[in-house]
Amino acid sequence: MNLVELPYPAIVPTASRPSQAFTTPSGSADVTAPAAGRSALERRARLTGRLAKLAAAGHLAPLAQQIGTLGGCAHPIRLTGHRTRLDSATGEILDHIDSGQLPAGELLVRCGNRRATRCPACSTVYRYDTYQLIAAGLRGGRTVPASVAAHPRVFATLTAPGFGPVHNQPDSGRCHCGHTHPDDNPLLGTPLDPERYDYAGAVLWNAHAPALWARFTTHLRREIAKASGLTQRSLRYHATLSYAKVAEYQKRGQVHFHAVIRLDGPTGPTSTPPAWATTELLNQAVRAAAARTRVHHAGKPQDEGRSGWLVFRFGRQVDVRAIHGTDFTGDGPVTERHVAAYIAKYATKGAETTTGTLDRRLRLLAELVTHDITDHARRMIHTAWHLATRPQHAHLRLRQWAHMLGFRGHVSTRTRHYSTALAHLRAERAAWRTGQPDAQTPAQASASAETQAGQTGGSPVSDRAGHSTDLAAGHRPGHGHSTGHRPGRRDIAARPDGSDTTLVISHWQYAGTGLLPELEHLADLLAAKRQTRPEQPTRTRRSKRSGDRAGHPVGHSTDRLTSAVRAGAVA
Repeated sequence: MNLVELPYPAIVPTASRPSQAFTTPSGSADVTAPAAGRSALERRARLTGRLAKLAAAGHLAPLAQQIGTLGGCAHPIRLTGHRTRLDSATGEILDHIDSGQLPAGELLVRCGNRRATRCPACSTVYRYDTYQLIAAGLRGGRTVPASVAAHPRVFATLTAPGFGPVHNQPDSGRCHCGHTHPDDNPLLGTPLDPERYDYAGAVLWNAHAPALWARFTTHLRREIAKASGLTQRSLRYHATLSYAKVAEYQKRGQVHFHAVIRLDGPTGPTSTPPAWATTELLNQAVRAAAARTRVHHAGKPQDEGRSGWLVFRFGRQVDVRAIHGTDFTGDGPVTERHVAAYIAKYATKGAETTTGTLDRRLRLLAELVTHDITDHARRMIHTAWHLATRPQHAHLRLRQWAHMLGFRGHVSTRTRHYSTALAHLRAERAAWRTGQPDAQTPAQASASAETQAGQTGGSPVSDRAGHSTDLAAGHRPGHGHSTGHRPGRRDIAARPDGSDTTLVISHWQYAGTGLLPELEHLADLLAAKRQTRPEQPTRTRRSKRSGDRAGHPVGHSTDRLTSAVRAGAVA
């Protein structure tokens, strides 16, 4: 296969970051807006001209196919290396893929970021997967039997206490300040008197929120055992507590938890819960456990010279509702679909969406001057940064989590028996992708079918390497695409017939994050083409989607794109 000769090296230093295609070049501060606009247009015309040369050489269509499999990822990971699959029984080499054989000269993998502010495409996939995970634990499916829908389950919300009066929307309609605030008012959640607001307590409560949730689950098991007349040790022989929770930020910057809590039999969702396990018992146990939960921390932030105990607890507003109850959405019932969609929505959001803070870590506090954030979030970050200098708070690592306003726990967690896992969902999607017919060359087919990601008809296809047969096999689970992968890493992959006879030997190295300028411009053209394509009848759309699953860029034709690039270069 011919390799595209791009006007820049395929491998760039790790520290380099590709420039944005439409970023205004840096210059003097007195550059006028029209001049900046002309510079952006000139840059766009220059990039379009380079794409036109690639189109004339016949290299544009393969590039569009590889980039299209990213599904619109904003910051894809670039890898260099190779992967070989062979039959472990006979030693026969099934296929060998080298990154140099790919159209871009590198393997492009989706970033897989869950944050909607960082990568909308990957966060959408994460939200879809979270929805399936939560829904499976409520109505069955995947590895969970359908009988789980008859088990006692509640939807609980645990909030933070108050640290000072803030602008809000009470039931009376008027805030404490005497005014009525609309939903989009930036004052909502900000303190009425910032000088008297307990910022230190607010940050430290966020830092202890994960410990509060862990202590809450312990008290919840104790309350269930107490209500059923059992000891906590013997409870596991009669019932199992399963839950899935997500952390959401309030406008005031405090974390509160939404959780689906379910009671199963002794072996999990496959067993029937005992007769005493009712929704009402679970409701009362959740409320009692939330009221009893306490976490102690040595040292008072208000008094450096005295030692004491700072006690953290949940707020008084504890909401517990039986799923299939009322008042979840107005007068509508609390259904599995409502709960799963509600939790999945907040799984892709962080403090930046509600509080107006940052979505990435700070290296230096001085970096705050370059970010446009709210004053309330700025003061909470400053508080976290300065509290980290005190020895009694060193274990909280507040500087590392200052952008999260002190919260350092997982956004979403679940128990082992609640339902399936995200890794299983990704493996199923990757296996389905691998089994689809593909009209590309073997190298492109393997790259797009096993590693790259796409969205077909609004449904995610493959968001990141997560299956034993993917192209990037050899990465250590949970370590993403960092450098230093061991060469000759071996993984056993399953064949479609269920026999584990495929040996995968791979070696990948990190080459950078983000597309290079020409490829980024091409990705923007593909995205614009997808947004402007006309609506077709359902049957026609399905036909096109089947072609997309074969590895072609979603929602565009490479021939039409080539014509558009050539026309843009002439213009």
